[in-house]
Amino acid sequence: MAKSNNEDSGLSRMLTLEIARVTEAAAVAAAKLRGHGDEEAADQAAVDAMRTELNRLPIKGRIVIGEGERDEAPMLYVGEEVGLGEGPQVDIAVDPLEGTTICAKAEPNSLAVVAFAEHGSLLYAPDIYMDKIAIGPGFEQGIVDLDATPEENLQALAKAKGVPVEEITACILDRPRHAKLIEGVRATGAAIRLIGDGDIAGVIHTANAEETGIDIYMGIGGAPEGVLAAAALRCIGGQIQARLHALSDHHRKRVAEIGIEDIDRKYSMEDLSSGDVIFAATGVTSGSMLQGVRFKPSGIETETVIMRAKTRTVRWIRTMHGQSG
Repeated sequence: MAKSNNEDSGLSRMLTLEIARVTEAAAVAAAKLRGHGDEEAADQAAVDAMRTELNRLPIKGRIVIGEGERDEAPMLYVGEEVGLGEGPQVDIAVDPLEGTTICAKAEPNSLAVVAFAEHGSLLYAPDIYMDKIAIGPGFEQGIVDLDATPEENLQALAKAKGVPVEEITACILDRPRHAKLIEGVRATGAAIRLIGDGDIAGVIHTANAEETGIDIYMGIGGAPEGVLAAAALRCIGGQIQARLHALSDHHRKRVAEIGIEDIDRKYSMEDLSSGDVIFAATGVTSGSMLQGVRFKPSGIETETVIMRAKTRTVRWIRTMHGQSG
């Protein structure tokens, strides 16, 4: 029987809602350890819960961005097959607990994150660092560039927005490695919002600058997080450029082992994430994007955002999970 013209040929529309259960489960599990100071325990709880939910889905899933290699991670490792083994073939990028330190300290913007994509459409990025620059939608392609100076990028963005550079705010991870970058940004007169962790949220915030106050994301964070952030921007619009950043011979060896020949290659958003993508995030701790998990006498409340590239839809879902029994 021929497929209807209205039927999805790749990712199932059903997954747009089913994916919420994956991030909700991980967020609730991690939130039970919120503020307890144990990053490892919170992360493992999120991993366990996310894997359980993924294995309930009608997909042939393969983890391409995960918790590490098989010998480093017993669950949600790169290459692990998840799902019921039926339905669409899906590449999956996961960050069961984005911002483990944030969760352990009960600080804002910790998330449970996952992205589903058509097979072969997500960059297989090693778990090393990645230099990134990102802005929201509505600008000419290439207006900012990794190879330009902070001053050149900020001036170009300010000109495109029609505002003085002093009205531009850059989001940067608060790390010693960014001392020179921070100095360069401040020299232009632009403002900086330093974040302790959670650069996926930092990139996503650029897509809604009027509400978040963040115009541009700059700096070095994790490579897996760069792919997940690109997946989100594919759904809601924006620009991101990235380049792998190796800090050691071990990092360079990892890059070579997965078949990347040019470590200095500059990746566009489409290089990082292409085709149809479904991205979901559930708040673990409350922040500027999502409310965190709330434990109430009547049940557990979660807030999730789900985005899809094919339809350019963004759904905000607030769910009350009733107490069983």
